[in-house]
Amino acid sequence: MQVQLQPEFDEVLQPLGSHALEFFLAASLYHARKISFASAAHMAGLDFDAFKTRLSEHFDQGYIIADECVLEDIHTIENL
Repeated sequence: MQVQLQPEFDEVLQPLGSHALEFFLAASLYHARKISFASAAHMAGLDFDAFKTRLSEHFDQGYIIADECVLEDIHTIENL
């Protein structure tokens, strides 16, 4: 699929380096919980650690941990 971007995007994305478009699209899909972390890293053309690092740089967090997972872990620990 070819994407035609508005010229204003070039001004913003160009200083962020090559494949910035792929990274931000993959990161957006990951943050919207449409794809997994591993899928987003692959779509961005980055390995696991590089994707996590870039997420941290641009979004101040690497992983998204669902509240349900945290509550389940707390419940598990309480039952130990």
